[in-house]
Amino acid sequence: MEAQELQEKSSFDHESLKEPRDPKNSKGGWITFPFLAVAILGLGLAAGGAMSNMVVYLVTEYNVPSVDAAQISTIISGSISLAPVLGAVVADAFFGSYPVVAVAMVMSVLSLVMFTLTASLRVLRPAACQAGAGPCEQASAGQMAALYAGVFLLCLSSAGARFNQATMGANQFDGAADRDVFFNWYFIFLYASSVLGATLIVYIQDTVSWALGFGISCAASVVGLAALLLGARYYRQPPAQGSPFTGIARVVVAAVRKRKVSMVASEELKYYNGPSRCDTDSKTAGHGVQAPGDSFSFLNRAALITDGDLDAADCSVVRPWRICTVEQVEDLKTVVRILPLWSAAIVLSISIGVQINFTVLQALVMDRAVGRFNVPAGSMIVASLLSVIIFLGLLDRILLPLWKRLTGHTPTPLQLVGVGHALTVLSMAASAIVERRRTATVRAHGEEGNPMWVSPLSAMWLILPFAVSGAGEALHFPAQVTLYYQEFPPSLKNTATGMMAMIVALGFYLSTALVNIVQRSTTWLPDNMNASKLENLYWLLTVLVAVNFGYYLTCAKLYRYQNIGK
Repeated sequence: MEAQELQEKSSFDHESLKEPRDPKNSKGGWITFPFLAVAILGLGLAAGGAMSNMVVYLVTEYNVPSVDAAQISTIISGSISLAPVLGAVVADAFFGSYPVVAVAMVMSVLSLVMFTLTASLRVLRPAACQAGAGPCEQASAGQMAALYAGVFLLCLSSAGARFNQATMGANQFDGAADRDVFFNWYFIFLYASSVLGATLIVYIQDTVSWALGFGISCAASVVGLAALLLGARYYRQPPAQGSPFTGIARVVVAAVRKRKVSMVASEELKYYNGPSRCDTDSKTAGHGVQAPGDSFSFLNRAALITDGDLDAADCSVVRPWRICTVEQVEDLKTVVRILPLWSAAIVLSISIGVQINFTVLQALVMDRAVGRFNVPAGSMIVASLLSVIIFLGLLDRILLPLWKRLTGHTPTPLQLVGVGHALTVLSMAASAIVERRRTATVRAHGEEGNPMWVSPLSAMWLILPFAVSGAGEALHFPAQVTLYYQEFPPSLKNTATGMMAMIVALGFYLSTALVNIVQRSTTWLPDNMNASKLENLYWLLTVLVAVNFGYYLTCAKLYRYQNIGK
């Protein structure tokens, strides 16, 4: 979901792809693409094979109660979503993309080796639960430690590769058109591998064996690593440039450290604009030196020149955690201005996180037959993935041109995000209605006390809420990344995808907290899905998302674009 705005750049000038390469730099270019494509597919298939069926694996093989399994899966998903932010910072600040991606691919292989071992060795799992034979045997601390070791390695793999694969690929090209085409193919392979992991691998895990499913994912990861290493001699490997997050942290620290400095005599204050525009002996006004804006004036202290901050000879910074440039201060202000809009997306991620995992639990107690084929419960997420892909295509080719024809202008990012919010409200309501129909069949057959009873209601009804949710996601996630990329200053452009990753991670973590609160304060979520009142949770989410939609509309109305049209 992070970086999906680049998916929208589907139109490009094919002639621009023929632009001459820089003779000074013989590396890079499209010769690197086959190696990167296989690496992307391998990593995506490995991650999809490990995570798509995690709830079912915990319930059936580790005897974890269903709601607890959903909670564990949600926490893992949140960690996998947050980890790439840290990986991107490490790559930017210290090592560059290629070394970090290579190490991450090794971590992916080791992770799938651990998962395969847990599925292959009986000693690493508790005894199978027998119906009517009393309480199920719980997994030991050692058995859970082996499983979590695989999860930890998977998080490390995601940290190093998810963002950095895209950055590494973009570094191979000089022209913007080439990069746009690469990004389009990046997302095609990313989603294709996710769909394969959630269908083919999940089907093998459910119908053949967990060991074979994890083993195939491990083999895919090995092939991806081999492809990445074989292409090493062709890659451009730009050196690390340093992370913009360091500059943001410096502004906050410097402003706090100068909190007692008087800002009253503003006409006599001198601000630091870098060595090339530094004049410590003259006032700011009248010398072409930029002063910070009046908004969030407390932060202006970070750029205020005080005794001992600079070297008098060349204006170089002596105390970097006490003085920053005006540009760095204004960059942080840009982030602060957009935070209210960013925060409105967290509730969306909470609702989506709950919906994903509880839909799997619903599917386990519904009729999943389609003809002679039994759809794996873990594959239900494919409906959302396909909905995102299809709706992005419709948006680019039909809906956006139609909107422009009717209104005379293209929709703004804020408008697209707003429509995405509205669709998410509808999606949560649809989930509640489907769950009401399922529980009605349970009551009609008098099976509330039987956790193993499967409703005759088709699980295909679960596709409807997922389809609406996917359509909303195709609107609000890419549009948010577009907004951040458009509004952020050049030094923070790469932070846009990180903002979305933080939203997804916070959403997963907070959805776990929400479910815990519901479990402690209500009787809605017992371990027996046939005795649950999951419908109430979905209605609660519908109300929360609707209220959050009102909060978003307020923030959007108050927001003023900084770089519209640029």
